Amino acid sequence: MPIATAMAVYFIFWWLTLFTMLPIGLRTQADEDDVTLGTTPSAPHKHRMGRVFLWTTIVSAIIFAIFYVVNEKLGYGVNDLPVFFPQLD
Repeated sequence: MPIATAMAVYFIFWWLTLFTMLPIGLRTQADEDDVTLGTTPSAPHKHRMGRVFLWTTIVSAIIFAIFYVVNEKLGYGVNDLPVFFPQLD
């Protein structure tokens, strides 16, 4: 796998993982009973994007490592999916 392709696949995994990690551990202003005037009660109480980015990077690196091993080392690819999926030749 060329390095540019690996970087693109990792970026896709990272981006998808980011949106799955965002709501984990979220405490809203309504949960904390501290709603700032002019904001929605569902807004986050504390800014925690650094922690979310760190965990997203770790989880997406694990997912990419599994993908790399299955794709490059074991030799399974898109065309090895069962026959009820259309073949991509």
